[in-house]
Amino acid sequence: MKWQKLGRIIAPLPELEWISTFAGPSYAAQIGDSSQFYIYITGRDAKNRSQIGRIRIDIRQPQQVLEISPKPLFSFGELGSFDENGVSYPWMVQHEGRLWMYYVGWMPTVLTPFNLQLGLAIEQADGHFERYSRAPILSRTNEDHLSFGSACVRKEGDLWRMYYTCFLRWGQKPSDHKHYYVIKYAESDDGIHWQRNNHICINIEAESEYSICKPTLYKDTLGIYHLWHTYRGEQYRIGYAYSKDGIHFTRRDDLVGIEVSERGWDDTAMCYAQVFPFEEHLYMIYNGNEYGREGLGLARMPIADLKKWIK
Repeated sequence: MKWQKLGRIIAPLPELEWISTFAGPSYAAQIGDSSQFYIYITGRDAKNRSQIGRIRIDIRQPQQVLEISPKPLFSFGELGSFDENGVSYPWMVQHEGRLWMYYVGWMPTVLTPFNLQLGLAIEQADGHFERYSRAPILSRTNEDHLSFGSACVRKEGDLWRMYYTCFLRWGQKPSDHKHYYVIKYAESDDGIHWQRNNHICINIEAESEYSICKPTLYKDTLGIYHLWHTYRGEQYRIGYAYSKDGIHFTRRDDLVGIEVSERGWDDTAMCYAQVFPFEEHLYMIYNGNEYGREGLGLARMPIADLKKWIK
C-alpha cells in the first residue's frame, strides 16, 4: 500500500470560536452520488472544549473549502451529564433515511484528567443533531469500568458491529504513561443495545505503546476487513490490521503505507484517520501534529493497491 498525500484541507480558524484552536478528529460523508462531501469536524474553542461542526468540499479539489458552518451543529450536554464539557470523534451511520452520529462526551474529573463516554445523536431535518438519550449508550461493566473513547460502527444487514476504544487503566506512578487503552469489539441488532464479551481487536504490543484508538474500517469486495487505527509511543502514528471475520485481526502496521512528512503540518505526528471509498480510490482524512492543532489533511490510494498484497 502507498498513500498519496493531497495536503491539508483546513487548519483552526481563530475567527470561528468552535474551531478556533483545533480542527480535530473528523468524519467524511458523501452528499448523494456527487463528488462533494460534508466533513464533520471536532473543533475546539478558546477554553479547549470540543464541539462538532462541518465543512463541505469537493473531493476532486479538497483544499478549496466550499462551505463552513459558522456555529457548531452539535454542542455540550446539560450540566452534570456525561458530555457537559465537550463532544468529539463523530462517526456516522446512515439508517432509516437519517444519519446516526456516535460521539464521545467529555466530563472533567478530580483525580484523573477526564472521563469519556459514548453517546448517540440523530440528524434532524434542519441538519442539527438531537441526542437519542442524555445517558451514554455503553454502560460500564466489570471489564469496561473506566472510559470509552472513539468508536467505528458498521451495519451489515441486521448486524451492527462496533469497534470501540476502551480504557484499561490510568497511570499509577510517575514512570507510567498517563493512560492505557485498546480497541474492543461489540455487536447489536439495533445500533443502540450492545453485547460485549471483552474481545480485544487491536492490543498494545510494543513496550513503548500505551494508546490504541480511533478505529476506521473498510470491507473490500473479497470480504476482507481492513482496519486503520492510531497508536502512540513517543508520538502518534497510524497503524493497520486486517481480518477475515471482522473480529480477529492481524496487526501489520508495517503495511500502512503512510508516514509523517519531512516538514510541515504533519512532520511530527499523524493520527485519528477515517478511511472511505470514492470511485476507484480509498481516501483517508487524518490529523497531523498535536492531534488537530495544526489541522486536518487528506490522502488517497487506488483500491486495487489494497488488494494486491492480500492476493
